[in-house]
Amino acid sequence: MSNNIEKWDVEDPIFWESTGKKIAKRNLWLSIPNLLLGFAIWLMWGIITVQMLNLGFPFTPVELFTLTAISGLAGATFRIPASFMIRISGGRNTIVFTTILLMVPAIGTGLALQDTQTPLWVFQLLALLSGIGGGKFACSMSNISGFFPKSQQGLALGLNAGLGNFGVTTMQILIPLVMTMSIFGSLAGGSMELMKDSGTLIGSIPAGSQTWIQNAGWVWLIFLIPLIGMSWVGMNNLLPITPEPGSVVGAFSKVLGLYGISFITSVVGLYLYLPEPMGIGVLNMWLAMPLIMISSLGLLRLIPGSIKPNIKRQFSIFKDKHTWSMSVLYILTFGSFIGFSMALPLSITVIFGYLNEVAADGTVSRVINPNAPSALTYAWIGPFVGALARPIGGWISDRFGGSLVTQIITFIMVVASVALGYTLKLAYSSAHPEVYFFTFISLFLVLFAASGIGNGSTFRSIGVIYNREQAGPVLGWTSAIAGYGSFVAPIVIGEQIKAGTPEIAMYGFAGFYALCLLLNWWFYLRKNAYVKNP
Repeated sequence: MSNNIEKWDVEDPIFWESTGKKIAKRNLWLSIPNLLLGFAIWLMWGIITVQMLNLGFPFTPVELFTLTAISGLAGATFRIPASFMIRISGGRNTIVFTTILLMVPAIGTGLALQDTQTPLWVFQLLALLSGIGGGKFACSMSNISGFFPKSQQGLALGLNAGLGNFGVTTMQILIPLVMTMSIFGSLAGGSMELMKDSGTLIGSIPAGSQTWIQNAGWVWLIFLIPLIGMSWVGMNNLLPITPEPGSVVGAFSKVLGLYGISFITSVVGLYLYLPEPMGIGVLNMWLAMPLIMISSLGLLRLIPGSIKPNIKRQFSIFKDKHTWSMSVLYILTFGSFIGFSMALPLSITVIFGYLNEVAADGTVSRVINPNAPSALTYAWIGPFVGALARPIGGWISDRFGGSLVTQIITFIMVVASVALGYTLKLAYSSAHPEVYFFTFISLFLVLFAASGIGNGSTFRSIGVIYNREQAGPVLGWTSAIAGYGSFVAPIVIGEQIKAGTPEIAMYGFAGFYALCLLLNWWFYLRKNAYVKNP
């Protein structure tokens, strides 16, 4: 069978049962590991920066928080053009080539981490390139939405996104483990000595132990290389969705050109945002983000040639009010999931790894807490719970309606955020912050579970509200906007920790969640809602 499929009508039960189901499931189960590796490489800086701190890399905690924020911003920005790639380049072509591109940050990270004197700008560039993995989400979800009938999209998209999200957990478990051994020998460089206690899922690693932090980059090549071959053989382009994918080289070139737009706008935006010497610091976060989004969309509209009509046609989604309401609701769910995933490891390290010591003159300083829990041991649990909950959210929403499920989890997130903020306040000012760790991690698990269920419910709603042609771009666009949560959360939490008021960050998130309660009710649950409980 050709990898380009001409006839595709999955709303016809006969076609679905005889032909479509087998093809759709094969593409789904190949899509999932591609997305999983994308998430792993995109978000690996949340774990790498913790170990860089333990190894004595000459960067401050704020600078390390910035690395996670840069990868988050780039991943969200790469999603903007990725939202439109499937119709332009084809599903198989897009998924395979974006996976090939993941090898660039993986190899670069493996090389850069071999030397503690590697300049900060190198890590910032690699964090930005890791955003390629974040961009994969938009094209992956857009692609899979075309393979399944509306009645099964909640579960299918929930499986793709939920199991793909396990890339966060996979990374948070695998990277600390492979750092403890020389699995690549001399090819991957020598070891370094830990200056602070570290940890893995299987136990604590004491200071003075040898570690191979560069394996955090090299390890992904083991999985990327065979997966690229399997996906090239097993995945398909749907010609009813992508009428003219063109040659393979042409399709790859289009993907590279679209990603090039996001690379340019991300670099310019970060240059205006980052302080000297890496930038000029003339914009704050809330101005840099919309500038990057608007400039990315503007440059997409200016692309000449055969791509322009496709982009223009897909831009019709921005005239629909539901595109904007669902974007906000997806910030609520996926934005929270991905933002907390990025910020949690360093938050554990900074809040519980240090305690306040009062000197004789009354000055307060932060000193190392000898009883601190290891971020590398616990940080994986939250993303694991969130990813596990996502398919469940899709399945429940297929039965009871997406907006009803979204309303329930949003209320839970309001309450949990307020409680977590109060817990952070107590822990940060305590002489024994570790006594609050169980409450802290439990409340975060509630947030991760609720946001995971909400990820499934919001995507179910999009599948019902929009037709097949519009659903893909809307899925991609909403995921792009929500992806900026991975930029906002590390910055907001990091700044509030620096100010000594980490609870303010969580109270702010709770306020936003309360607004989402009203938005979801007005659009989808009130008596005369625009679309009733989609």
